[in-house]
This record gives sequence, C-alpha cells and structure tokens, in this order.
Amino acid sequence: MIAVIDYKAGNLTSVMKALAAAGADAVATEDPEVVRKAEKIVLPGVGHFQATAVLESSGMKAAIAEKASQGTPFLGICVGLQWLFKGSTEAPETTGFAAFDATCERFATEEKVPHVGWNSIRVREGSKLFAGVEDDSFVYFTHSYRAPVTQDTVAVTNYAGDFTAGVERANIMGVQFHPEKSGAVGLQILRNFVELPC
Repeated sequence: MIAVIDYKAGNLTSVMKALAAAGADAVATEDPEVVRKAEKIVLPGVGHFQATAVLESSGMKAAIAEKASQGTPFLGICVGLQWLFKGSTEAPETTGFAAFDATCERFATEEKVPHVGWNSIRVREGSKLFAGVEDDSFVYFTHSYRAPVTQDTVAVTNYAGDFTAGVERANIMGVQFHPEKSGAVGLQILRNFVELPC
C-alpha cells in the first residue's frame, strides 16, 4: 500500500488518479499510523511552503522519518520535493525534512515567475526513479521556488539557470514538476516508483 499524505496542500485527486493508472494501491491519509504501515509514501504539494508546517505538528514528520530510516521508498512532488531540503526562503520559519543539505529559493530573474508550463529535463544515468526516461523529455511545472543542483540531483531543468527537477538518494526521491500532469513521461516516473522493491 502507498500512503499519499493529505495535508490540505496537495493536488491530491490528480495524484491519486495518476498513481492508480500506474498500478498503485494508494490510500490518501492524514494519519501517521497509516504512514507507519505503508510500503511506500508520496507527499504531493501545491502552494506555499508554510503548509508543510502541519507535517511536524501532526506527527507526520516523525512517522516519515521512521519509515525513511527503514528504507521505505518516499516520493515528494513539487512542494513535497522542496520539503526534502532544509527549508525554503518562502517560509524561513518552517523547517524542511533536511534529507538534502540545501535551501530552496525564489527564482531570481526577469523571466516570468512562477515558472509554469512544459519544460525539458536532463537526466543523470543510474536513477531508479527516471529509468527509461530520455534526455530532453518534457514535463509540466508550476512553481516560484526551486532547489539548487546538488550531488543528489538526478534531473536538471533550465529556467533562468539550472535547478533540480529531480533528486534521489537511496529511498528518498523528489520531483519539482507534476508527474500527474506530465503525460506518458510522468506516468513512467510514477510507474518506476510504484515498482520499486519495498
């Protein structure tokens, strides 16, 4: 069972439909105990980084940390990816999961922000999440803040400079774009996650 965390900030319905299309047995939940019983975890996200504060106050962050330390596959989407970092300048008082040692920042550019629409990704070899996804595949973004490129970045997009489109270290993974809105490429990525060994 895949636990999809409902913290009132995710594109929950679309994510649930896309996971079902990828062959997942997914359950939306606000209950940390359901997360503790899950074989995999998905954290969707749309909107302000401040919304992730409820993950700590609800006990969800502690449940995720327990499962992550046990090797349970975890996928963060959009704000869910940003939460995997130390935090975001969008809400400096709200701490992230800090699996990755960097801070997300707003695009500093004269280009239009938010960055909305289809853009290409460059994929690093060896990623489990991006297996079978070709370089220059297009996926759908909508965001104003982005994570820098780090040693754990497995997919890069350029918009006013390079930023992390996908990150992965062992069982902890995230994508800045919305796979549930990214057609066949997004479905392939979700299928890769669903098929990961538990």
